[in-house]
Amino acid sequence: MTRVALYQAQTGIDPERNAAELVRAAEAARAGGAAMLFTPEMSGLLDRDRERSAGKVRAEADDSVLAAVREAAREQGIWVHLGSLALKGPDGRLVNRGLVIDDRGEVRARYDKIHLFDVDLATGESWRESAIYAPGERLVLVEGTPVGKLGLAICYDLRFPALFARLTEAGADTIAVPAAFTVPTGKAHWHVLLRARAIEAGLFVVAAAQAGRHEDGRETYGHSLVADPWGELVLEMDGEPGLAFAEVDLGMIAEVRSRVPALNHRRAMPEVERA
Repeated sequence: MTRVALYQAQTGIDPERNAAELVRAAEAARAGGAAMLFTPEMSGLLDRDRERSAGKVRAEADDSVLAAVREAAREQGIWVHLGSLALKGPDGRLVNRGLVIDDRGEVRARYDKIHLFDVDLATGESWRESAIYAPGERLVLVEGTPVGKLGLAICYDLRFPALFARLTEAGADTIAVPAAFTVPTGKAHWHVLLRARAIEAGLFVVAAAQAGRHEDGRETYGHSLVADPWGELVLEMDGEPGLAFAEVDLGMIAEVRSRVPALNHRRAMPEVERA
């Protein structure tokens, strides 16, 4: 049994303040007995004002939030999945990058969000991530973590089951889905999508989320959760920021997959015949 911590953040427009909150979360997670801390998408900066935020975004090597979390991981002896940071990419655009940091403070893996959130909601909210972010081009599985082989996804990726299928076929035990879901999409789809991804793959899904009303005016759904391989919720938080703990029993994966061996029954799909 592995104890994990989920940090449900209300990330603001000041990276230094956000970094201090992440360090405190790492300290509290370790004090609570967690072997690994999971944080949300955009843990370092959440600001829809592009002019205001432009001067605060750095390349990975120069990012002060990442440096602070790496030092906290080393000092506390805890793994951290830093859900994502906005970082400068090589082509002038930004990347939405998740990072896995081990208990020595070393970056073990990087994943850039593949599916970008370009939507117009009925509430009037409009988002165009592709206007400033470059999509990722690699799927990533991290071996040797406290939660076994850890597959990486970010927020909107959740709606694309093929990504999860590929990670499952590669041997994932757990898939992390850090997020900053809007309230309308969260109320409608958050639970059902996360539970479905856990059920169809027979693995653990860990989803740390942003929550509440942020400094830039947006509101996010919260409800960070852990779903087990049967689709039951091991943990669900509410809509307020905070830290919570869950127990992950990796032995349950084989048990569930033997009970319903859907992965063994997967077949390559033939071409669609049009009639």
